[in-house]
Amino acid sequence: MSVPILTVEDLRMHFPVKEGILMRATKFNRAVDGVSLEINPGETLGLVGESGCGKSTLGRCIARLYNPTSGRIEFQGTDITRLSGKSLLPYRRHIQMIFQDPMESLNARHSVGDILEEPFIIHRMGNKAERADKVRRLLDIVGLPARSVIRYPFEFSGGQRQRIGIARSIALNPKLIICDEPVSALDVSIQSQILNLLVDLQKEFNLAYLFIAHDLAVVKHISDRIAIMYLGNIVEKATGESVYQSPKHPYTESLISAIPVPDPHKRVEREVIKGDVPSPINPPPGCRFHPRCLRVMATCRINQPVLRRLPDRQVACHLDFDKQSQAIEDP
Repeated sequence: MSVPILTVEDLRMHFPVKEGILMRATKFNRAVDGVSLEINPGETLGLVGESGCGKSTLGRCIARLYNPTSGRIEFQGTDITRLSGKSLLPYRRHIQMIFQDPMESLNARHSVGDILEEPFIIHRMGNKAERADKVRRLLDIVGLPARSVIRYPFEFSGGQRQRIGIARSIALNPKLIICDEPVSALDVSIQSQILNLLVDLQKEFNLAYLFIAHDLAVVKHISDRIAIMYLGNIVEKATGESVYQSPKHPYTESLISAIPVPDPHKRVEREVIKGDVPSPINPPPGCRFHPRCLRVMATCRINQPVLRRLPDRQVACHLDFDKQSQAIEDP
């Protein structure tokens, strides 16, 4: 069994909510509240959940764009949770990010050549001619013409801008790329092209992905394993096939049932999730999904479930899936 390239243990990201004349922090937004996961080299872990459940915040914590409140992020055996400045710079080379909106993540005042050259300048790699050659190669890898170097982001389509974002993310030969809903802002026809490009790059460079999305149908085609996130917690982790064939957590069941069926003549009985996601500032006691769960029990309202290891997955739920399941605290 391979050694994980990334290990996250009990990670928490609580944002202070300041109120009053003195703007004191009286409450906290518990965006990420005790998440643990692992990613192996060359593997894709899909992270799925409704908007506002903490997926993007978790990704930004792993990329160290946010400083976590507590917990541990270990990359290739080194704890990078509290590293900063020059001590963090070597690890930034190996953990990159693709953002949801390529237009917002690309500097509109810089040409594509300048955007793709910047990582090499920051890490002091090569001279001007060598960097220009690397930029041309990056454009070729993602399927853009060499003349793109003199053009600006607004001159490209959404799919082309995302290709530029992908080119920037692979510039420094990273080991792990956090894909934060990289296709959600694109047309369906373009989505498949970008997904295929990500798969090809993964095979060529042995990349590991944390693929964040709210669309299970998209995640299904790219992920080796899937983690389901709800209101700051992981509620189920399993292989992609297991999640789709036999979801265990009621929240996962509802997400799976919401996937459109391509056959118009096939009628599917869906489990509709009632209500909205509660506020992470004041999450419900016990299981955080219990106010919306169709199979809620008395214990769900009081006791927060921990991840239990079943034969083919981990699930945080009080339902008795398997009498031999074992409660665990880490993945």
